[in-house]
Amino acid sequence: MTAAGCQLEDRADGTLAVRGVLTFDTANATWRSLRERLARAPAQVLDLSAVERSDSAGLACVLAVLSEAGKQGQSLRVRGLPAGMRRLAQVCEVESLLAAG
Repeated sequence: MTAAGCQLEDRADGTLAVRGVLTFDTANATWRSLRERLARAPAQVLDLSAVERSDSAGLACVLAVLSEAGKQGQSLRVRGLPAGMRRLAQVCEVESLLAAG
């Protein structure tokens, strides 16, 4: 599945992987694709290790996906958080939200 700059990959182990650029230009389409995907079938892990570049919109996208999963009663963990996104989460004091997923 492709979301304007990001590709989503369903893995057999319950992982939903995101690959590509997760920025202001791609975050909305990626969020919509992730939300639709999670509505069809739950995932246990959101793997971001193949995200090449991200910004505050990418961080907001990930937080929104975790929130949506929680509303659906899903427990979704984040794996492979890119260093830049981790630093931004620390500055914004939301890193604990990413760890709680």
